[in-house]
Amino acid sequence: MIRRVLPRSLLGQMLLAVALALLVAQGLSAVLLYRAAEQRREIGSANALAFQLVAEPRFDFRQADSRFPRNSGHRRWQRLRVQRTESSPLLPGEEGQSYREELIREILIGQGIDPAELVVTTRPVKRDAYVMQRLRERHGAQLPDWAEGRLLLAALRRPNEDHWTVARLPMEEREPRQLGQLIAHTVVLYIVLVGLLALLLRRITRPLAALTQRLDTFAETRAIDGQLSPSGPEDTRRLIAAHNAMEARIIALLDEKDVMLGAIGHDLKTPLAALRVRIESVSDPAERAKMAASIEDITRSLDDILSLARVGRATDPLERTELAALTDSVVEEFEDMGDPVELEDTQRVALPLRATWLRRALRNLIGNALRYGERARVSVRREGDEAVIRIEDDGPGIPEGEIERMLLPFTRGDPSRSRGTGGAGLGLTLARAIAEQHGGTLTLTNRTSPDGSVSGLTAMLRFPLVS
Repeated sequence: MIRRVLPRSLLGQMLLAVALALLVAQGLSAVLLYRAAEQRREIGSANALAFQLVAEPRFDFRQADSRFPRNSGHRRWQRLRVQRTESSPLLPGEEGQSYREELIREILIGQGIDPAELVVTTRPVKRDAYVMQRLRERHGAQLPDWAEGRLLLAALRRPNEDHWTVARLPMEEREPRQLGQLIAHTVVLYIVLVGLLALLLRRITRPLAALTQRLDTFAETRAIDGQLSPSGPEDTRRLIAAHNAMEARIIALLDEKDVMLGAIGHDLKTPLAALRVRIESVSDPAERAKMAASIEDITRSLDDILSLARVGRATDPLERTELAALTDSVVEEFEDMGDPVELEDTQRVALPLRATWLRRALRNLIGNALRYGERARVSVRREGDEAVIRIEDDGPGIPEGEIERMLLPFTRGDPSRSRGTGGAGLGLTLARAIAEQHGGTLTLTNRTSPDGSVSGLTAMLRFPLVS
């Protein structure tokens, strides 16, 4: 599930990593800024309360206090005098707030006042009888909106005094201004940092994407044409240059291999042809037939070896071919020779193919089915986004542990060790190589009967459908 969500490209993963790192960094900054703002609020409130407790000012609503902005919520509290009361100002159910008490106590001690008792608490404005009485005296029943808020109350009893001095301060709502600024800063950072990084990464990943496409093309065509010009950062340029040099060496090796195989094929087929002519002088027909069969077996094995060596570098182009018609033509070849090959239900499927090579793969698979299973049934069908050719026989199958090994070169099953079957063990290997040359696969599976015994082998060629 995570793999489906995460981007697959290098560009996407790098941008996601930077975005997540920036998000974590901005989150930590937000926490630190919030804590710093809260600390400033607490210190400011403590200083304001301590000032009132020490100075006991008698505010007049007609006076202006330059310490608070004109629109500040603190200004309205100038209308309240510092209260003196004989009893503790704590209401039933209220408790003192020790961390605020310690903060104000330190400020008072710094001013030369050592409190005998100090109480700090918070309460809703409407629960404070002293404030509500004065609000009703001034506003009547129509209370201002801020009466719905909360206030911070500090009460001081000095040594040798039997009364309390009580000061009050509004608890202003936390303004989202800092959060908005942080979000704005984050957006700007994302635009600048991620944008610049995206441009830089595109300069790096564009040559890499082109190199990946070039690798796919070279793996399919083995052609030196279309090599990339080095571009991008120095490391990427060196990588592209090294890849171009490697391609050149691979092409040189393939050319050398083709020349060598051509020479081997020519040098071996010439004496084999001469031997074929010479055995005609052998008088014993049985001996002559054995010698001809041996020469034919060597020639067929040589053809398989040369074909297997060249299958990865086919020179004929892909042509759109009707797969069912091609399979039908191969089946007819065996039927003309009297072999028990049956073409079952087929579906019309057109694919870009190298028809000559695919015919070779079908002949090998059908030949194996006839050799070891006595008869063959062939079908062509469309299954999802694949075209599937099935070749079924009624033979003994292949032991499960030996199926993969049978696809290796020069591997032959026990039944093929006899002279009657012959072969160099290259038929299945060549068929698989041809399938892979077309982007497909070859698989072998045993069929089982209701009693659990093996009733034959099924060879399946699967090719992806190309729209």
